[in-house]
Amino acid sequence: MVAVQTGTAHDLAAIGLSEPDYEVLSTLSEQPDHTSTLGKQADKMGWSRSRLSRHATRMEARGLLQRAPDPTDGRGCLLVLTAHGLDTLDNAAPIHLESVRHHFIDRLTPEDLTAIEQIDQRLKEPLTGDD
Repeated sequence: MVAVQTGTAHDLAAIGLSEPDYEVLSTLSEQPDHTSTLGKQADKMGWSRSRLSRHATRMEARGLLQRAPDPTDGRGCLLVLTAHGLDTLDNAAPIHLESVRHHFIDRLTPEDLTAIEQIDQRLKEPLTGDD
């Protein structure tokens, strides 16, 4: 998996994005109004709030997102995908998809893909007392 991550990171870097940038943009794009609280976004991504806050500061400086006050929590903030951020994601998504295909999917046999699907299904099953 390291080779896949290295390859996709290299391909994203060629268009000026990091893997974390892409993850933030893509997960925010899935939210209503392309907006999420910092806490919910951090939870969705499996990041700490402080890590996301620091990364969001860098992305905000590049115009990819903006922070807004959270009307329901005076201590929190909303992360809002900007038009520039959405355009950046729209341009990056096909490149990222091709990169994943090139570095991962195209290198596997149909049997490999079937095995991955079976493993995915097994991992979705609840643990039992015997596990």
